Amino acid sequence: MVMTVETPVRNPGGAAVLEKAPERVRKRSPRYKVLLHNDPVNSMEYVVTTLRQVVPQLSEQDCMAVMLEAHNTGVGLVIVCDLEPAEFYCETLKSKGLTSTIEPEE
Repeated sequence: MVMTVETPVRNPGGAAVLEKAPERVRKRSPRYKVLLHNDPVNSMEYVVTTLRQVVPQLSEQDCMAVMLEAHNTGVGLVIVCDLEPAEFYCETLKSKGLTSTIEPEE
């Protein structure tokens, strides 16, 4: 009786192709930082409330931290995301009287 045993060495090309294909296909889209700039007009409470409304995935604590960062340093990082949502968040913050910009993530 003859038995054949297949080992991974028998077909080395198959595994290499499977490992490389996802790298080619899964090119990460560029990410963008949504920034909140400090302003002397709006109250801290208004800024936190507005951030909660515009970016619902941020907690109250997250929004407080962003507001304080903007207040203390001049600019706070709201969120890092793809271009389309970044533009939406930025424009919505502006429409509510806050100063916001986006820039590419390094």
